[in-house]
Amino acid sequence: MIEVRPGGRRRIDRVLDPEYVTDLASLDLTEVRARRDDAAQEETDLSYLRRLLHGRIDIVLAEQKRRATGDTSSVLEHLATILADNAVGPAMGSGRHQTLEPSRAEAHRRHVEALVSDADLSDVSNLADDKLDLALRTYREEEGSVSTRRREVQVVMDRLNEEIGSRYRAGSASVDELLAAERGDDA
Repeated sequence: MIEVRPGGRRRIDRVLDPEYVTDLASLDLTEVRARRDDAAQEETDLSYLRRLLHGRIDIVLAEQKRRATGDTSSVLEHLATILADNAVGPAMGSGRHQTLEPSRAEAHRRHVEALVSDADLSDVSNLADDKLDLALRTYREEEGSVSTRRREVQVVMDRLNEEIGSRYRAGSASVDELLAAERGDDA
């Protein structure tokens, strides 16, 4: 489960701390943007973790289906199709365009692998039914936790984007200043 520790030092702890979006109007625009970028990176990492979990869920479901139908081929033979089915399916997420890469990809992989440490998914055909059931339940519970945290981070991102947008609408921020800052102009 994705725990948030009040006062914690991890990015998710900071982003989901209620103080993170309190009194945004008093903050410099640069700080608001930095917080938004931090939240966006956390959302990217959570999205990546969700995708890993979905892949594991799909593999377990495919093996369960294979057993139920008496199919004699291995899941490995169909792995590309299994993993691609959800990749090209209808969008189920927030519809946000991601330009960031996950910052902790290896840590997320280790996290997912550790969830069901006694169930080796490299050869699901050799797992007992009860181990498959346990793996599926565990992955689904974790996916639910990750999805909940991801939605919470998205609310924070929306609040920060709202603050940035309101400053542009009010005229207290300008695109010219943003472009100059990105170019490194002193003006």
